[in-house]
Amino acid sequence: MIKAAFFDIDGTLVSFHTHQVSQGTKRAFAALHAKGIRTFISTGRPECLIPKMPLSFDGYVTMNGGYCYMNDRITYKNPLPQDEADRWLQYVGENGLCTMLFTDHEMYVNTLEDATAIALQEALEFQMPPRLPLEEMVGKEAYQYIAIMEPDCDAEVLSLLPHCRLPRWHPQFCDIISQNNSKAVGIESIISTLGINREECICFGDGNNDIEMLEYCGIGVAMGNANDEVKAHADYVTTSVDEEGIAHALYELRII
Repeated sequence: MIKAAFFDIDGTLVSFHTHQVSQGTKRAFAALHAKGIRTFISTGRPECLIPKMPLSFDGYVTMNGGYCYMNDRITYKNPLPQDEADRWLQYVGENGLCTMLFTDHEMYVNTLEDATAIALQEALEFQMPPRLPLEEMVGKEAYQYIAIMEPDCDAEVLSLLPHCRLPRWHPQFCDIISQNNSKAVGIESIISTLGINREECICFGDGNNDIEMLEYCGIGVAMGNANDEVKAHADYVTTSVDEEGIAHALYELRII
């Protein structure tokens, strides 16, 4: 029996094309709540970038599991090792890169003129964070960075940050998070607080940073717009976010 449902945002709850939550998803959430099933966000976004949606949630797994909470209760938080966070900033400066820093409640960017960062902002429809020089980012507690860099840089960066990992959800940028963080770790922190077993959970996602939670939950659902690698880790592949994928899966699996 499913007691909790976890949802990625971009490409899962919210369409990349319309930037809206579909009518079918709204009806599906009403049905979930009517059955007493708790609903949660599970996202790579920080709290300050979670868009307003016509849905209600019981808690949040944010920053790829780095900072998780229900109401005012923090269930898990784990920032990057400080020396490695500062080493990343040194690498950014030496290579003229753009990076976004996420603290527990704030975000910053080191330059407002990077074309790829601007494209990311436009694609996800968020306001560009305030600029903060790299030297002022040093020493701040970082739960996540967005690294604006090509995949061929990943191996070099990982060699500098041995206690971090780089879940990549786009060819031109990736997240930098603590090695021990993942959406699965965040989900575990929440359900253990509630006394729910992983077998009693269903989750929905479309990106490579969703793979761990798709494997962790009792039922992992990949959206139809996910790539083949993500789909290979799912228990069920539904239709795309633009084809009522969430509602389709919940009805087909007889969750609602």
